[in-house]
Amino acid sequence: MKLKTLASIAISAATAVQGYNFVRLNKTDSVLLVVDHQLGLSQLVRDFSTVEFRQSILAHAGIGNLFDLPTILTTSADTGPNGALPKEVIAMHPNAPFIHRQGEVNAWDNAELRAAVEATGKKQVILGGIVTEVCTAFLALSLAEAGYEVFANTEASGTFSDRLAADANRRMEQAGVHLMGMFGIVMDLMRDWRNTPGSAEVLPFLDT
Repeated sequence: MKLKTLASIAISAATAVQGYNFVRLNKTDSVLLVVDHQLGLSQLVRDFSTVEFRQSILAHAGIGNLFDLPTILTTSADTGPNGALPKEVIAMHPNAPFIHRQGEVNAWDNAELRAAVEATGKKQVILGGIVTEVCTAFLALSLAEAGYEVFANTEASGTFSDRLAADANRRMEQAGVHLMGMFGIVMDLMRDWRNTPGSAEVLPFLDT
């Protein structure tokens, strides 16, 4: 009986491994979302240093230009203490849809943002936001529910503590959201150093 149980477990494990589907980022089917990377909200972030997180915010926005991805900017009540997006982010994407939410906590509850995402026709969404357990997680979970393949940039999402970040990331991961850092996202989009963009464009980007 014990051997039969062990055999069943082994078969189940083998089936699970064989059935795994490696979902890869596709630069021709991805949209980049910049979610509430606001100057006031940035001051709440404690799981990264101030300098490190600012660099990650700018790098996240820069992914859109590097790979020519449609990019959507959104803020929450940006005329109050939440603050504005960094001017560098806005300058990177002067023609991008910019949704100024006035009340919706979950950006997906905003009809204008939903329409902007749908208008891209893309099936993969790369996003980062402040704070991780709210602005990133709520949107990521809603996008996953809507059928998108969602990639949360863990280096461009910040919150009050490491514990809260871990809880939020676990919740997203359990829902099928892909958690990736900046380098992983860039490498998956590039795929081959000989591509365009490739080594000539990506190496300077990584050095900034």
